[in-house]
Amino acid sequence: MTFAFDNSPVWLDLLGVFFFAVSGSLLAARKQIDIVGSLLLASLVGLGGGVIRDIILAIVPAAFTNPAYLAPPLLATVLVFFLFSSVQRYTSLLILFDAAGLALFCMTGTLKALATGLNPVASVLLGVTTAVGGGLLRDITANEVPELFNPKDIYALPAFVGSAMTAGLWVLGVFNVLTAAGIAAVVFTFRVLAWRRSWQAPLAVRGWHRRVGGTGL
Repeated sequence: MTFAFDNSPVWLDLLGVFFFAVSGSLLAARKQIDIVGSLLLASLVGLGGGVIRDIILAIVPAAFTNPAYLAPPLLATVLVFFLFSSVQRYTSLLILFDAAGLALFCMTGTLKALATGLNPVASVLLGVTTAVGGGLLRDITANEVPELFNPKDIYALPAFVGSAMTAGLWVLGVFNVLTAAGIAAVVFTFRVLAWRRSWQAPLAVRGWHRRVGGTGL
């Protein structure tokens, strides 16, 4: 049986919101932002991508129609408030939660676009936008260089891979719970490996090379 966004459990989307929200609260804790700012960052990264997606699709964002979407950012803020002192040694924690959110949102964004009638190519692009939009808002708000534009890391490419796999399997009619879990695992692993091994995409102009402090001629 195929798996479509319309009959997918809401908790899958909420789980992605939670993972992203934790990454926002962890960033707030690392920058010594107060708990109100932590909740704001958690909400921006957790809900931002979905709001952007729904606005593009010309529908009322789910975050504004379903109060359940407000729970994950609040839960993430509270958990980080009480637990951060015991986990702050692990700098990879933020990356892990962000990668998990990326893996889920690239799928749910693509599926929702397909369910509303967008063609597969446009759906893939919207899936990527859903996945990276929240992180972009988080980093800009926290005065960080967005991971999307970090020349020493790969951020959007795993989302492209996951969105393309989702759209392809959906078109073939073989997208289901098992294949969805496989896609999420691929995206999560790709993102984490890219960070741990410092994989880099080619620069915007062929022939340029990176300097130690950034890009250059």
